[in-house]
Amino acid sequence: MSDDESTSSASSGSSGSSASSASSASSASSDPPPKEEKRKDKGDSAPKSNKKAKKTKSSTPASAPPLEIAPPVESVDSQRARSSKSDSKIIVLLDQARLETVKNSRGFYEMINCDDHRDLCKKKLKKDYKDFRPDICHQEMLALIDSPLNKAGRLKVYIRTCRGVLIEVSPSIRVPRTYKRFSGLMVQLLQKMKIKSTTTSDTLLKVIKNPFSQHLPAGTRVYGMSCKGKLYSPRALAEEVVPADDDAKSKKNSPPVCFIIGAMAAGHVTTEDHPYIEKMISVSEYPLSGAAAISRILGGIEQHWGII
Repeated sequence: MSDDESTSSASSGSSGSSASSASSASSASSDPPPKEEKRKDKGDSAPKSNKKAKKTKSSTPASAPPLEIAPPVESVDSQRARSSKSDSKIIVLLDQARLETVKNSRGFYEMINCDDHRDLCKKKLKKDYKDFRPDICHQEMLALIDSPLNKAGRLKVYIRTCRGVLIEVSPSIRVPRTYKRFSGLMVQLLQKMKIKSTTTSDTLLKVIKNPFSQHLPAGTRVYGMSCKGKLYSPRALAEEVVPADDDAKSKKNSPPVCFIIGAMAAGHVTTEDHPYIEKMISVSEYPLSGAAAISRILGGIEQHWGII
């Protein structure tokens, strides 16, 4: 073979190899990526989706936590032990309660009220039927006896009717929830002068001798409740007129406190009826019902003494 033929064959071989390599490169570029790369891509995309999911989870608002109960100032056992040992109590007198009875056509006594005895009040008694509201005394007794202050043994309740009958209420009494049963209980009390427990020998209600001042401990500070009295917030009233319960000296030296609250439909407590009243006070700038005023007063005292 001549030199020209060898060079031409070499050139043709080289050109053929380059063409084949180019064609193989082009075919490689046109072929789809291998499965391993797809797996890698999927593996790379998976954590991204997880991140997105985490973001969406974190972006969603968490469920609201349950309402927290106020931590007690002290344990319940220590509260009960301290309450049983303490002599300081709050005395409350429900004044001018309309508790009057009348004999009906069947010969039974019943409590006079503005709903059932309107004609009787107008024609026979010659009085305004709107004044006969024994349900006010019922509402106030529920607010007093059901209060945590009474359950802790730190409350003493008296009732004085518009006829001057003075009633002592036991702290262990369970006031009837309905007015009908309450009126029946009061009718029985005014007839028998005493109501005893059916399960124990305790006296729940009894009529005692007047005047009310002789049943107060010596040195008792008496305050009358009226919308015209000096305005206090419930907590400020407790801090000013009620002794601090955590001070042992104040328990011995400070006098007891008595609140006189009206149980009438109209009017308010006056110093003419109770000349021993030291000051007239109010717990709201708005006229309140007796039960609402009692709840505010006792609530402030309970906070002041740490009773929950």
